[in-house]
Amino acid sequence: MKLARNIIIALAAGVVVGLVLNLFAPGVFGKADVFLFQPLGTIFLNLMKMLVIPVVFISIALGTVGLGDPKKLGRIGIKTIAYFLTTTAIAIVLALSLALIFKPGAAGDFGTHDATYEPAEAPPISDTLLGIIPTNPIQAMAEGNMLQIIFFAALVGFGLAMLGKKTEKVTELLEQGNELVMFLITFVMKFAPYGAFGLIASAIGSQGYDALKAMGLYMAVVLGALLIHSVVTYGGTVAFLAKRNPVWFFKNFIPPQVVAFSTASSAATLPLSMKTAQEKLKVPESISSFVQSLGATINMDGTAIMQGVAVAFIAQAYGIDLTTGQLITVVLTAVLASIGTAAVPGAGLIMLAMVLTSVGLPVEGIALVLGVDRLLDMVRTSVNITGDAACAMMIAQSEGVLGDPQSEEAALPEKSRNLEETY
Repeated sequence: MKLARNIIIALAAGVVVGLVLNLFAPGVFGKADVFLFQPLGTIFLNLMKMLVIPVVFISIALGTVGLGDPKKLGRIGIKTIAYFLTTTAIAIVLALSLALIFKPGAAGDFGTHDATYEPAEAPPISDTLLGIIPTNPIQAMAEGNMLQIIFFAALVGFGLAMLGKKTEKVTELLEQGNELVMFLITFVMKFAPYGAFGLIASAIGSQGYDALKAMGLYMAVVLGALLIHSVVTYGGTVAFLAKRNPVWFFKNFIPPQVVAFSTASSAATLPLSMKTAQEKLKVPESISSFVQSLGATINMDGTAIMQGVAVAFIAQAYGIDLTTGQLITVVLTAVLASIGTAAVPGAGLIMLAMVLTSVGLPVEGIALVLGVDRLLDMVRTSVNITGDAACAMMIAQSEGVLGDPQSEEAALPEKSRNLEETY
């Protein structure tokens, strides 16, 4: 909690410094951004990203060894993907509902005639699925292709589990590597407050007050949907499926959330997210490593919320009424796109372009929301990793291996327990 407190203080300081410099000394901000804010943020991001590949490979391999039974791994994989797809559908329905109620795109003139945007082409879903199998595992690690790394690590872990004592020295080496990586995570996190300060000061200062004010209602609807989804969907998962106190869950998961907020990267936050889930939430390493690594790649609930609100916002800004059929198409396309664009850089905007095209809305409308997307990306990344942790707890509970936190805070209140038993 001391780490979380220091990062929150750094974030608040970064917001104040970035906004003040943008309003009263834009020239000073430009120099400070180049020589101070961006370097601080980049150094911290690079330190975190440096650990992602070792953490994912070692954790997945050891996790597969721990699971042992291939049927169990398949069962966990099916439950994990089903959960992510279900919550993605819930997220986009929630976002569309709020956007249609509050109508952020009807709040003013957003200059649609000047909007231009060139969308990147998304690969076919078949290419993404076939691309899971790496032709060169070393190249996959060098390029950071998470799905290929997960596949190869799981295959290595399966081989170690089948060979047993013949390869126990390799397993011991991986276990020692895991100890080393966890130590490095703890060491790197000492720099988190400085990185958070630089990242948020740069983001706020580059946007400015006028941009935030013009898009205020759009941002409010997105943030409201993210908050509701976190509390209701993930809190409900923890309470009714993982059988733990949601307040305890959110309290213990604050450090990864604030790091995800400052970095806007699920992958960069993954080492700390897994460490916290294993040590604080008592999720076994074998499940945490698989579920959270996969979630960092394909779980896009926060992005789905942005898409739902953005689609309605763009339609309203252009004066286009969406039919019921178009709304259903938006939901289905966004859910399917969350799989098909999982390993693509800038997946959120590619997915949004696909959704807009599917219902005949102008793709140029993305330019209207692009200005504030960096700030919203920080929040939705926090939501995404929270969903990964909630899913890991749910899977662990369903497998009967969720650890006892030995805390009264973690126990469900008696009233909630009775309500659950009633239904």
